Amino acid sequence: MSQRRVSYYYDPDVGAYTYGPQHPMRPQRMKITHELVSVYGMLDKMTVLRAKRATAEQMTRFHTDEYVDFLARIAPELTHDVPYHGSYPMALHEDNPPWEGLFEFCSLSAGGSIAASQRIASGATDIAINWAGGLHHAKKREASGFCYINDIVLGILEMLRVFPRVLYIDIDCHHGDGVEEAFYTTNRVMTCSFHKFGEYFPGTGTQDDKGRGEGRGYALNVPFKDGLGDDSLKSVFEPVIRRVIEVFQPCSIVLQCGADSVAGDKLGCFNVTMNGHSNCVQFVRSFGIPFMMVGGGGYTVKNVARTWTYETACALGVEKEIDPVLPWNEYFEWFGPRYRLEVLPNNMEDLNVRDSSLNKVREIAMQQLQEITPAPSVALQDVPKESLGHHLGFSSHEISGHDRLDEQLAQHSRFVYNLNDSSSTSSDESSEYDSDASEYSQSRSRSRHVNKSTRTKRASRKAYSSGSYAQQNSHSAMTRGKKRMSIMTNQWVDALAYEFGLGLGLHMPSNNTLPSAASPTPSTRDSREGEREREKTGKTKRRFFESSARWDEGAGRVLVEHERGMYEIERDLGWHTVVNGRRWIESSGSGRGDGDEGREGDESIGGDDELGEGEMDIDDEES
Repeated sequence: MSQRRVSYYYDPDVGAYTYGPQHPMRPQRMKITHELVSVYGMLDKMTVLRAKRATAEQMTRFHTDEYVDFLARIAPELTHDVPYHGSYPMALHEDNPPWEGLFEFCSLSAGGSIAASQRIASGATDIAINWAGGLHHAKKREASGFCYINDIVLGILEMLRVFPRVLYIDIDCHHGDGVEEAFYTTNRVMTCSFHKFGEYFPGTGTQDDKGRGEGRGYALNVPFKDGLGDDSLKSVFEPVIRRVIEVFQPCSIVLQCGADSVAGDKLGCFNVTMNGHSNCVQFVRSFGIPFMMVGGGGYTVKNVARTWTYETACALGVEKEIDPVLPWNEYFEWFGPRYRLEVLPNNMEDLNVRDSSLNKVREIAMQQLQEITPAPSVALQDVPKESLGHHLGFSSHEISGHDRLDEQLAQHSRFVYNLNDSSSTSSDESSEYDSDASEYSQSRSRSRHVNKSTRTKRASRKAYSSGSYAQQNSHSAMTRGKKRMSIMTNQWVDALAYEFGLGLGLHMPSNNTLPSAASPTPSTRDSREGEREREKTGKTKRRFFESSARWDEGAGRVLVEHERGMYEIERDLGWHTVVNGRRWIESSGSGRGDGDEGREGDESIGGDDELGEGEMDIDDEES
């Protein structure tokens, strides 16, 4: 094979991080891979680089500011301080726990993919490798499937500054849902995922998911069943990718080489060997298009290291020179008893061949490619290589004079702008799709009981402070949280819709139950309808780009669903005013007894029957 310029990104600190002693995700696998690459003498044949770690500002090119800030602050000892509705004891989901050095690892992973993309876009290399990347499940405001920051999306965004079209290929055993969702409505990025589908994480990736709007047809999914072997993968991968490149004509490619599709993986269910997996790399390389290789899944560490080492050799074009007998290295004992650079198949049956579903999947994929517009183009324009602020010498650290109110107003303005923008662009199809962000609230809840008598209202304050109020009212927040599938158990769990919608897999433990709602909310009904649809058809609709938050003219601010309900109660009894910086509810003369007019709407609810310090009735103030 012809010689290609290869850039290899590696940070020596990557092996020092750990998700936890019992967690299947092991960042150490990148260190072991690097050790094998080194002892095989491949480092001298490529440019070895250490990327600058991604900053929080770079991460917010895709992820929300609140989510990135949350990742920067979260730590294992702060688990109980995570803001959420309700007072029930919650636990972070086992898939995405908080661990020491979480944000540093995310910046390391994302920094490698951003730097690799920039190097490809500049023409300085033909192939760039970042085995620390490939975290394809992370969403815009949510962690998922061991992934916190989606380095792939950040890398593709860098490529799009120069290239009109980018092709994303995913050979991980799990569907690349995070990347597909990020580019679901554009025709500049085509996503092509080869994955296991069924009762398997993340539960998405059917061939009915083709994209939306301008991106219709540019999301290609190729689902398989258990036991996929080398020949089966090759018979679908090569004709589909060949046709994709003919039709889409990408200027660059991102290849996610998740090794959990290799035989013997702890969480995988395919029977692909190391040679079968690396054949995908060789085939993509044969087109001569610049491409970036990233890691991804893979939970049998020694097989991951073997596979990625051999695929590094494939990128260099020296795979035939590699000795299958492993040379001595620091982790030599890990590879016993054979001590060879190989991953052998097992005796798993290939269900794709038994029921002849392989041909049908390939035919549907080829038919989809016949229907899309070939080689979509974009307008030519000069793309600045750096931001205006960076060009003028300003940095985010030099900006001063912003107080907390400035930050809150800026955050609120961005939210309202994005809300109006999404509602205007997707109104014609909003009935068919539901936003992934709608599972979570967008602002702090200020709901309170407003009753007809002072005694009843004071009693509700006691209930709030004792936790029973939170128990009752957290039910609506809990029911709005849609089900999420665990990557380790492949079971559906209820995700908690907590305060900022940051979604690191918070869920209700099985031994905690909430009282049933007297009347289900619209989101609850939608969730139940979705469950019934899943039971009947075995599949669900992809729902994006619709928020549960709306601008309320009466309140004069953005309210989420449960806040609108509480505001309507308060509106019937009175209206909000502000006196000396405090919120009050002035009586409209209906539904209240004498002497109860003008009770302050406390932000902090006390547990005493008497008014707290600083509280007063408007009538008393006037007298």
